[in-house]
Amino acid sequence: MIRHISKNLLLARRQLLLLQPCRPCAAAAYSATDAGEVVPVPTKTDIPLECCLAEESRSRLVREICGLLEHRDSWTSKLEAQLRHRVRILTSPQVRAVLRAQAQKDARAAFEFFCWADRQWRYRHAPEVFDEMLYLLSRTRLHDPARRVMRLMIRRGIRRGSQQFAHLMLCYSRAGKLRSAMRVLQLMQKDGCAPDISICNMAVNVLVVAGRVDKALEFSERMRRVGVEPDVVTYNCLIKGLCDARRVVDALEMIDAMLKNGCSPDKVSYFTVMSFLCKERRVAKVRSLLERMMNDAGLFPDQVTYNMLIHALSKHGHADEALEFLKESEGKRFRVDEVGYSAVVHSFCLNGRMMEAKDIVGKMISKGCQPDVVTYSAVVDGFCRIGEINQARKMMKQMYRNGCKPNTVTHTALLNGLCKVGKTSEAWELLNKSEEEWWTPSNITYSVVMHGFRREGKLKESCDVVVQMLQKGFFPTTVEINLLIHALCKEGKPAEAKDFMEQCQSKGCSINVINFTTVIHGFTRQGDLESALSLLDDMYLSNRHPDVVTYTVVVDALGKKGKLKEATELVEKMLNRGLIPTPVTYRTVIHRYCEKGKVEELLNLLEKMLARQVFSSAYNQVIEKLCAFGKLSEAYNLLSKLLQDLCNVQVDAMSDLLQLGE
Repeated sequence: MIRHISKNLLLARRQLLLLQPCRPCAAAAYSATDAGEVVPVPTKTDIPLECCLAEESRSRLVREICGLLEHRDSWTSKLEAQLRHRVRILTSPQVRAVLRAQAQKDARAAFEFFCWADRQWRYRHAPEVFDEMLYLLSRTRLHDPARRVMRLMIRRGIRRGSQQFAHLMLCYSRAGKLRSAMRVLQLMQKDGCAPDISICNMAVNVLVVAGRVDKALEFSERMRRVGVEPDVVTYNCLIKGLCDARRVVDALEMIDAMLKNGCSPDKVSYFTVMSFLCKERRVAKVRSLLERMMNDAGLFPDQVTYNMLIHALSKHGHADEALEFLKESEGKRFRVDEVGYSAVVHSFCLNGRMMEAKDIVGKMISKGCQPDVVTYSAVVDGFCRIGEINQARKMMKQMYRNGCKPNTVTHTALLNGLCKVGKTSEAWELLNKSEEEWWTPSNITYSVVMHGFRREGKLKESCDVVVQMLQKGFFPTTVEINLLIHALCKEGKPAEAKDFMEQCQSKGCSINVINFTTVIHGFTRQGDLESALSLLDDMYLSNRHPDVVTYTVVVDALGKKGKLKEATELVEKMLNRGLIPTPVTYRTVIHRYCEKGKVEELLNLLEKMLARQVFSSAYNQVIEKLCAFGKLSEAYNLLSKLLQDLCNVQVDAMSDLLQLGE
């Protein structure tokens, strides 16, 4: 009996060694999110879709419930009444089918249905429903619902294993909450669930994705101390983390450590390091690692190995080295498909080495490997990048001869090349003939031609492209609209810019404050203050609230015309709307008021502005501007007043200090 108790205490102590030190800082939690990486799902198999669940997913009731959930604005009592009206008796397969169907579109709605179903009369969730909900939530960042599901399982005494805790850890990790993810291990300990290799691998991967590879290495050592031996998945995670941290020497040592510890590396172990070496263009090291892979692990390079090397080198622009491995794989009688050839061709095209790319396409055809439309499009785009439009046209003719029809990407690449060499009119003609040649332009195609006309200064034609674009159901972005508006205003055509903006707005385009401000600035540059103020009123009517830049532009125009009273009213209106003046706003107001010699009005207005946002150099700028405009007496009077106010402040401060001393 005593021996049994001491053995349990020893096991608990070992688990504490594993769990307690894992307290990484919260800042690392956000590194995983910023990196945009996704933690893989737990290594155990997913919850199987049983035959009854497959039948339920096609049932009319499940489809009706999913339809109600999809069209809901929020979870209301009305929706609950509609659900109760349709659902008389709930079963676990029905609930699981709804959860699985709804989680693909809106996981939060699936969780709300999970909670609603659990409140229904004569129904309680079975353990497999809890597992289903946790598994679906683990694919999202909704960690609070996952935690609530786990708490409900604990309250009801439902069996919990490492798989359920792994789902919770994964959910925290996706949300960037590294510390909470690692605390799941402590929750397991309190729950009496011993950590196994799957949850430990999840923890290692969470640390690696967060950029805490040293913590991951420490954690792997603690795994051994509690009797959980790292497997090949653990080592592969660590190797990936070391390569991401550019510690390739440590990654190679990790492979050696695997061999010493009796864990045979697989091809993923070697491929991870090779991929990093390919990125660094260290081909000699890659070949050395290939030999080590054969000699140490007995793993021989196959077609998958060479495809990985070809794609890794091509991806990072090392076309010559990729071609070398491609020829080597062919020499070993491995079949390289069109995807491998396309990767090398694309790499040569990005480097501007079009003759080599063209030669590879010819070799593909001679070996019976027909290039696909992606390969041809890369070559066409490559020729257009270097201005060889005739070669691009010849390549498109070759596509037709070989039975490969150019797609929208191919035609867009050709049009882009024509626009770059100043032949936008020809590109526009080809675009208008798209229906005759049986290809469909995209919004990118229209944008290419629109920008081509804009660069050539043909703004009318550029606007015509946008009009046709709108007729075809495509919408330019607000940036593209603003580029055209800015170009029209720069040429002194703000009225045309306004008409163009209104036309885009009537067609449903997204018009923002920047577009309005650009047109207003165009009117003010032409001295048309009335049109600028009219457009400012239109902004209020269309529920597009002017920002501080818009107000600054109009205030500057009013000050330039000497209408300081209207400018003051507009600044006060801006302050009443809660907008914070910028340094540009201060400089504009100071310049215009000092120019007219309205010092008192300026000081009153500055007092209101400074109450909203402190600007330490405001009065210095006023004095400098007064001196610049030759108004020395006003500048001297202001300086004397400021010095007097400063002395009064110092005297008051000294009085307060003396009172405190007494």
